Amino acid sequence: MSGKTGRRRTPGAAFKRAAGAGTFSLTAVILFQLALPQAAHADEWRDKQYWLADYGITEAWKTSQGEGVKVAVIDTGIDTSHPDLAGAVTGGADVSGAGDPAGARGLGVNPEHGTLVATLLAGRGHTAEADKGGDKEEDKEKDKDKEAEEYSGPGNGPDGIMGVAPKAEVLSVSAWIGGSNPGGIPIDDQLPNAVRWAVDSGAKVINMSLGSSSTSWPESWDEAFLYAEQNDVVIVAAAGNRGIGMTQVGAPATIPGVLTVAGLDRQGRASWDSSSEGISIGVAAPAENLVGGLPGGPSRYAEWSGTSAAAPLVSGVAALIRSAYPELTAAQVINRIITTAKDSGAPGRDTLYGYGIVDAAAALNADVPAVAGNPLGTIEEWIRIHRRGEAPAAEAPAPAPGQSLPDIPEPKVPEAADPRAGNDPLPAGLVLGFGGLILLVGAGGAVAVLRVKRSGRAGTPDAGPAAENEAREDDLDHPATPASQR
Repeated sequence: MSGKTGRRRTPGAAFKRAAGAGTFSLTAVILFQLALPQAAHADEWRDKQYWLADYGITEAWKTSQGEGVKVAVIDTGIDTSHPDLAGAVTGGADVSGAGDPAGARGLGVNPEHGTLVATLLAGRGHTAEADKGGDKEEDKEKDKDKEAEEYSGPGNGPDGIMGVAPKAEVLSVSAWIGGSNPGGIPIDDQLPNAVRWAVDSGAKVINMSLGSSSTSWPESWDEAFLYAEQNDVVIVAAAGNRGIGMTQVGAPATIPGVLTVAGLDRQGRASWDSSSEGISIGVAAPAENLVGGLPGGPSRYAEWSGTSAAAPLVSGVAALIRSAYPELTAAQVINRIITTAKDSGAPGRDTLYGYGIVDAAAALNADVPAVAGNPLGTIEEWIRIHRRGEAPAAEAPAPAPGQSLPDIPEPKVPEAADPRAGNDPLPAGLVLGFGGLILLVGAGGAVAVLRVKRSGRAGTPDAGPAAENEAREDDLDHPATPASQR
């Protein structure tokens, strides 16, 4: 991933997403490369999709390709005209007040992000418009029809991006993530509205390739995530990216019951730039050297990295399971994914890989005992314990006047710099701890000065090596100023 430059984001940004996911962008790296029109055979972009074979996805397709399952992509909007999404997006909405009513237009700082996510999740590929020198449209159509007849694989053709669940239906929910929303609806309202719309529209899986720098979330989100839980919906969220300063998992990936996805590098190890760390991580999936579709034309693609890209791979696996085993509950779907994951890192669940590395074939085909509850917890129980024991209301309460919300960085698809070249951000508690130490040292110095002065008046020599009326200063190593969240 050479040739990338860093871009820092200010801590006041509303939602990050590198996506991003971001949170709402949690994607640490996105390197755009525009492709030229491809020949009428498996093109270079299909060849780059190493994760399809390496993580058991092509084997899983023998059991399911996501038929009959709706997956909602809560993101910046999806370009439904992209050739690899032909027939895939069957509905949509806009919760920002500034987008296309069907969620079919990219919004905000990173309008391309939703299309990238959707193609990785449910792209169907396409057949090339072979041009053998003729200008006639009928000749091109004949070439396309012939290629379609010869193609026997999943999706619509051998070229372009093939998603994990190429027969799943996508619901596009566009939100304004980052920057000032011209629609005037704050993100703390957009997100719960998006979740509710997705549930009411029949989504059985919701992908959220977004996240924040805060582990907590607005209370206004409680009821929406509870609503999804009570309606048996699997929610998958990106863990965040260390490369943009997100060293720990942030909301919504910290919400109980949500399946949080960490990122792996090309060798299947925990990614340094394109992942983060946290106790809520469920599984890890590829997050580096991925490719996806860009809005704006049939031959535009990008190489990108980050947990924003890893999350839709796992959402796709969830769609495969829900299609193959429609009788399974959301809790049982999540249990299949984490139980069949390949353990990596520290034995058992850890803060880098969660339960392990996702294995789509095993998740579809292994014999997994049923479970009664979600092994990742429930938002219903969390509300009962942490919201002062109040019974969850039927509808989401309006935010209290003056209620403070977490600092959610704006979505960004940055060109990542090596984070090891700078200082790691320090948590607020650590900064306060050093501040207290400095105050204590200062107070100790003042007391020493007073003692020296009193000793001089009494004619008693100072016991210390310092000169009269002087106190020795300690040579403290002060911590570096914490870097801003990007």
